[in-house]
Amino acid sequence: MDIATSPTPPAPDRSGYRLAIFDFDGTLADSFPWFVDVLNGVADRYGFNRVRADEVEQLRGYDARRIMRHLRVPNWKLPFIANHMRQLMARDIDGIRLFDGVPDMLRTLNGRGVTVAVVSSNSVGNIRRILGAETTGLVAHYGCGASLFGKAAKFRKMLRKTGIVAEHAVGIGDEVRDIEAARKVGMDCAAVAWGYTRGDALAASRPDRLLTRVEEIPGLFGG
Repeated sequence: MDIATSPTPPAPDRSGYRLAIFDFDGTLADSFPWFVDVLNGVADRYGFNRVRADEVEQLRGYDARRIMRHLRVPNWKLPFIANHMRQLMARDIDGIRLFDGVPDMLRTLNGRGVTVAVVSSNSVGNIRRILGAETTGLVAHYGCGASLFGKAAKFRKMLRKTGIVAEHAVGIGDEVRDIEAARKVGMDCAAVAWGYTRGDALAASRPDRLLTRVEEIPGLFGG
């Protein structure tokens, strides 16, 4: 067919999300209080700056790279720190819970035919233990152990695995890096204001949606 006479393809319909890719910590699991409790012990072990109690809210307004600079964490230490944090969480797993409403929300998405995935730097073992047996069954795919700034690659892999194009997928997370990773792969992004990063800092990165309650998530996927 002559290119000059080829019909123009329709623009992608971004209202029909078929794939929800969730972050875990701070999005589905209420792990921030635990994180604050263990952080200074990890700082002592790996030689970066401790966090004073009056700094916590300040740091919640920063993106991940600015936090690393503030704490003076060398990039080469990040994989070791992340692995240690996963081990600490496994030790303390019984004290970490899902946010209220998460199981019901995931059941609603499943009922609407949405494919649910989790992409996280946490381990799949930790995630499944916190989700519990019944809720684990509501998650179709896991992309775990991602490096701090490696989510875009995990998102691309998840799109390939599911066969769902980026225009029909949405990333849902609580940090600026979640917004950035979704944009890199052409996905929409919904930021949640109940996790590690303050809502005003998320809003400044202009996500496609900014949510303040778990119960708002199903509204992304129609009624």
